[in-house]
Formats: sequence, structure tokens, C-alpha cells
Amino acid sequence: MRHNFLTLCSIVLASVFATFAQQTPPAPAVPSQGYLLGPGDVISIRALGEPSFDVENLTIDEDGKIIIPYSEIPLIAKCKTERGLQAEVVQAWSKYLKKPQISLRVTQRNSRPPVSVYGEVRGQAQQFNLTRKVYLLELISYSGGVTDKSGGMIQVFRTRPPMCGESTLTTNWKVENSDEPGLSVPSRIFSYAALSQGQEDANPEILPGDVVVVTKASPVYVIGEVIRPGEFSIPEGGLPLTQALAMASGTNREAKLKAVKIYRRKAGAANPEMIAANMELIRKGTEKDLMLQPFDIVEVGKAPKSFTDIMLDFVTGLPGRVPIPIRPI
Repeated sequence: MRHNFLTLCSIVLASVFATFAQQTPPAPAVPSQGYLLGPGDVISIRALGEPSFDVENLTIDEDGKIIIPYSEIPLIAKCKTERGLQAEVVQAWSKYLKKPQISLRVTQRNSRPPVSVYGEVRGQAQQFNLTRKVYLLELISYSGGVTDKSGGMIQVFRTRPPMCGESTLTTNWKVENSDEPGLSVPSRIFSYAALSQGQEDANPEILPGDVVVVTKASPVYVIGEVIRPGEFSIPEGGLPLTQALAMASGTNREAKLKAVKIYRRKAGAANPEMIAANMELIRKGTEKDLMLQPFDIVEVGKAPKSFTDIMLDFVTGLPGRVPIPIRPI
């Protein structure tokens, strides 16, 4: 099971890396506030009334620096906000201009790859450009929330090291070993229930390039003498047998409650293990309720008909017989 999950995550990460390598349409952006500049970002600088100082389409180099006119040394732009870098430009040009009035704006944000959200979210797979601090709960909300098939766990992959002194944000993140080369990246798993309850440690800050996967719940199958047979998802915290039968809208009148069968696959076994459960005793509290495991098959058999049922069938008529007419009095 864990191997299958890691394989799925490897496929997801591989598709993300392929996406980053290609030119993609701009992803929807979260409103700008406190964006930190980085290598590859493009800026424009203008000095009011001094066109010779103006600079258009200035790209921050790989060392995080820019070279502006009339400045003897490069300015460090990496990890500064627009306002912070603007103050440095004002200081550099104050040697030549009296009280320079400078405007600086970012025209292209290329230093931060988008955040990708996959899995059981209502908005399907999406990408977001982060221009401010964003936390996991807010990102899930932007994605439309989780679906009913969510397993209640969210895994966040940190695909690149933090750029601006955010190293503490990767503390206690584990590296999952992958069979695919280059896909061993730190990740952490968070509980959606804890996230919804406002627990601070369940709501991490999301960094550019992160891949967020909302996992799908493992299924169980309920068949036989139930009202609504089918596939049902195991919620966070587990699924007891009584709850699974309730999700199937309960049993019908002919159900054999004393011998409900659970078929469970075992690793390396050719045939599934069969577990018997007595629902009558479970409901009375004299027998412990059983916790189902992923891919269990719950079969509710048909009980033999009682004498009362046989007589009732005879009175009301069976298929092939002429039913006794009912007349009003």
C-alpha cells in the first residue's frame, strides 16, 4: 500500500517537474503583499524628472544583484521587497540627485515556481503563483476545499530549498526515498481534521515550488442484503463495521446478521482471509465492533426464511401464483 502511494507521488512529482521545464500559462496569483525578489525577476525603475536614470526590464542576476546607472557597486535585490529595494536605489542616487523621487515595480515574477495542488480537491489540479505568505488552509480554500473522497490526510512536498532564510520551515521534514532519480524530496503529512480545527502545527506556511497532494481515502465494499450496496471511503480515524453498514443505508429484512462476512486480502496470500462478525451481538455490545481495512469486502448474506415469512409469502402470493384479492370493507 505504501509502495503504491509512493509510486503515485513519484508520478505526480515527475509531472510537476516536467511542467516547470516547459513554458506554461500564468497561474492565478494570490494578491500581492510583501513579495520577496529573487533571481530572474524583472523590474523597472524610474526617477521623476530624470529620464537618464530610468531603467526598463532590468533582470536580477543569478547572484541576486542588479546594476543600476550611476551606481559604483551592484545592489543586492535578492530577498528584498519592492519597497526595500527602492530605498536602496534612493540611497545610491542621492549622491547625484537632490531628494530623488523613485518608483520601482516588478514587471515579471520569474524567481518563484508556482505551487501545485493535486488530488481530492474540488477545483481539480491547480497551480498558484505566491506573492505573499500563504498557509496550507488558505491554499486548500483557494482550491475549493476537499472532496468527499478525501482520506483526511494532506502531503506537502518541498521540491526546492527555501530561498530567503526560511530554512526553519523545513525542520522535521522527512525525505521519502523514491525509485525515480531526482525525486527524493522532503515532505510532511498533515491531518485535514486538525487543520480545520485550527491547530497551528497542522497549518504550515507553503513555499513556492511546493507540491500539495490531498490523498484519496481507501475504499471498502459492502455487498449483499443491504439497501444501497457499493464502494465507501474510509474516513480519517477509521471505519467500523457498523458505520459501513449504516453508509449502505442499513440491512434489509432478509439479512443474516449473525454471520456477516468480511473478506480481507493478505500480502503474499493467494486467497483472502474470511472474518465472521455477529452484528446482533455487536449491536447489543457483547461483541466488539470490527475496524475495516482498505479494500475489505463486507458481505451480508441472506438468512433462511422463517415459518412466518413463508406463510406471509403464501398469503400475499408468490411469483407464478394468483395473489389473493384484497377487498375493502
